[in-house]
Amino acid sequence: MGKEKQPIFTTRAHVFQIDPSTKKNWVPASKQAVTVSYFYDSTRNSYRIISVDGAKVIINSTITPNMTFTKTSQKFGQWADSRANTVFGLGFPSEQQLTKFAEKFQEVKEAAKLARDRSQEKIETSSNHSQESGRETPSSTRASSVNGTDDEKASHGGPAETHLKSENDKLKIALAQSSSNVKKWETELQTLRESNARLTTALQESAASIEHWKKQFSACKEENDQLRSKIEELEEQCNEINKEKERNAQLSRRLQELETELQDKELELEELRKQGEIIPQLMSECESVSQQLQDAENKNKDLEEKVRTLRTEVEESKHRQTNLKTELKNFLDVLDGKIDELHDFRQGLSKLGVDN
Repeated sequence: MGKEKQPIFTTRAHVFQIDPSTKKNWVPASKQAVTVSYFYDSTRNSYRIISVDGAKVIINSTITPNMTFTKTSQKFGQWADSRANTVFGLGFPSEQQLTKFAEKFQEVKEAAKLARDRSQEKIETSSNHSQESGRETPSSTRASSVNGTDDEKASHGGPAETHLKSENDKLKIALAQSSSNVKKWETELQTLRESNARLTTALQESAASIEHWKKQFSACKEENDQLRSKIEELEEQCNEINKEKERNAQLSRRLQELETELQDKELELEELRKQGEIIPQLMSECESVSQQLQDAENKNKDLEEKVRTLRTEVEESKHRQTNLKTELKNFLDVLDGKIDELHDFRQGLSKLGVDN
């Protein structure tokens, strides 16, 4: 690894890698959310995504201009690394963190493209310079052969020739380095082509995997809709069952009430049965009472007859008393008259006695 210093961007996410055997299923690379950072490698003039879980490096991916970060859901994104021959996936806690990571990926991708373009410009410049040096070298040789031998050049050339030889040596070294760099960049280019081919294959497989997951998602969604319908039906059935339970509970309470009433009626019937056993005795007593009542009614009739007779006698007695009162009043009136006469007679006698 180069000289990565401070990260230029850091976030936390769950790390996954594509299953190398199936190229479809995701395999967790971390048990929990880990730190995922962007670094700039100044030695190689490249950008990397690095993530470490404990002492294990689970992501060490060099970003190239051909890479693409794809959002496959609201919280999940992925990119293919042809050099590592794998596809990395990141699961974020929120959609905002996924968006920031994707934006930073695009920025770093553009920066990697600029760095590559600058390196190619340097290579082309160095190559052109080497070619020009190569063309100038034979001229110098021809000039030296015309002017004389090397010893003669040494005696007659002076410091300018020495400086030219030094520059020529430097150009030869630059040409050798340029050739080496060209071979290196050709190797890198071949590697990139192979990586691009693998990346294209991985992307095709990823697209196929996405289609597969879309189909599975549609099937799961349809199954989910069916399950929801079943759940709604089951809820309706549960509501009906609850209503039926409530009705059963009401019927049970009503049955208990009826059983209680039946027990009360049975007790009343038992009482009536006991009373029925004494009905003959009561009937006999009733007949006796009826006879007594008949006798009492007869006696009552006799008494009523006597009462009527007594009333008649009372009326007659009242009438006689009225007559007696009248006669007594007449007698009293006569008696008062007699008393008045006697009083007058006494007064007359008294007067006669006075006169004598």
